[in-house]
Amino acid sequence: MITIYSKDTCSYCHKAKILLENLKLEFIEVDLSWKQDEIIKLANMSWLRTLPQIFVWEVKKENLIGWYTDLEKLKNSGKLDEVLKKMDF
Repeated sequence: MITIYSKDTCSYCHKAKILLENLKLEFIEVDLSWKQDEIIKLANMSWLRTLPQIFVWEVKKENLIGWYTDLEKLKNSGKLDEVLKKMDF
């Protein structure tokens, strides 16, 4: 399963969800809109300071795809399937 951490006011979060939907990939969304302490915990674990943050399977650093631009680059380069397969998705 793909997990996407997002905020409702984040345009890149919306783009990432649309991209995943268009690729017909199931995902769980965790909305952190009003949870600043949770955003800080996530940032400390992943080292990313922005949202969305997209993970495959367990939410841990080695399962991090990245944020929207990383997801888009993987899709456009044709490497997204390879990454998902490598992560045993």
